[in-house]
Amino acid sequence: MPQFYPLESKLRKMGYFCVAGIDEAGRGPLAGPVVSAAVILRENVIIEGLNDSKLLSASKREKLFPEIIEKSVDYAISIVPHSIIDEINILNAVRFANKLAIDNLKIKADIAVIDGRDKQFLEIPFQTIIKGDQRIQSIAAASILAKVTRDRLMVHYSKKFPNYYFEKHMGYGTRQHRTIIKELGSTEIHRKSFKVK
Repeated sequence: MPQFYPLESKLRKMGYFCVAGIDEAGRGPLAGPVVSAAVILRENVIIEGLNDSKLLSASKREKLFPEIIEKSVDYAISIVPHSIIDEINILNAVRFANKLAIDNLKIKADIAVIDGRDKQFLEIPFQTIIKGDQRIQSIAAASILAKVTRDRLMVHYSKKFPNYYFEKHMGYGTRQHRTIIKELGSTEIHRKSFKVK
């Protein structure tokens, strides 16, 4: 378990009592949506095994998913489909997903801490943090909610498009996935604006 930097507690001492961590999943795939999650964790909460979702197994992420929800004050998950990604580009789609997640919280966040360095479209104060999903507890929690939600969606799509094996590569541009696209063409959930090389 990583040694998280206690940013949330520092921000609370500055008067930002509701701190929302935000992260997304699905920025790079050739197919499927981008999913963002916002999580406001309870103060002084401990979630054993919490880490950046990319560093955890699928079974560990699934195990942590309900615990994160149970130990949060509030959370929200937003899904931006491939069609919107094609329309506004992936960077704007991620920003849009982040804004939707924050806006869908029932408890208004005072500040957001967001993985990465991108400019955002939020109406509340925010801080962007490079590798935030490995350094900040609430961002790590958000990364797991976003990743698990997106993986579940891709498993669902795999039943509709069994020849594409979405349950294995989750829409990412693996060699297997690229070969299948070249042989069978794209499905309705593929991002038309992403080029297959």
